[in-house]
Amino acid sequence: MERWRNKVAVVTGASAGIGAACVRALVGAGLVVVGLARRQDRVEQLRAGLHEAEQGRLHALRCDVTHEEQVLAAFDWAQRQLGGVDVLVSNAGIIATGELSGQGNTAAMRDTIETNVMGSIYCIREAFQSMKKRGAEGHVVIVNSVAGHHVPNLGPQLPSLNVYPASKFALRAMNEIYRQEFQRHKTPVRVSTISPGIVDTDILPPEISACIKQHMPMLRSEDVADAVLWTIGTPPNVQVQNVTIKVQGEKF
Repeated sequence: MERWRNKVAVVTGASAGIGAACVRALVGAGLVVVGLARRQDRVEQLRAGLHEAEQGRLHALRCDVTHEEQVLAAFDWAQRQLGGVDVLVSNAGIIATGELSGQGNTAAMRDTIETNVMGSIYCIREAFQSMKKRGAEGHVVIVNSVAGHHVPNLGPQLPSLNVYPASKFALRAMNEIYRQEFQRHKTPVRVSTISPGIVDTDILPPEISACIKQHMPMLRSEDVADAVLWTIGTPPNVQVQNVTIKVQGEKF
């Protein structure tokens, strides 16, 4: 990890859960971190909770990744103020409620695709362009899910996962396309996905979270952040395609 010290990392969905854990882990590893979130105040609260020596390494920006103009503005700020981006943790994601076949679901399904897929496309594009322009080593880490590898059957008692697994399958395919494109442009930039099982975060609808907590353990956000650090810490010649982690005892 020493080669990443004082390099710049952008984390999306940085206000809570996995994103917040990644922010803390990256700052602790010596990186300068830009935390992007709709709830900018939550990232600022996170900064206030860091050790005094670390607080100056975290910058909080308000950014809704579904709005391309906000993403462009955030990466432009990082370029002007910090010299560009070396690591991206593309983490922002949501799970909608409702069934894929249900009536009146258009807005919820569109929001999921816009956040999980299009938001990732906007951010990864801007991060890669910054890395390529500077000839930086660079690493893009996409936070995926085991639901991007197989669709869990939660049964009729729990809500449908609707379009969420489809959005995560898309990220898995995009990871390989990015790998090919980064090589096509003869850059040293690497791209990896982290696919956790069930994580105890507020992304889960309450009906699912309450039921699961009664019957099985869940990963902590810090477990996923540890996987992110391990991934970017591998030697530059190692392409980590995907890391799948599950809590011991998970039943899916």
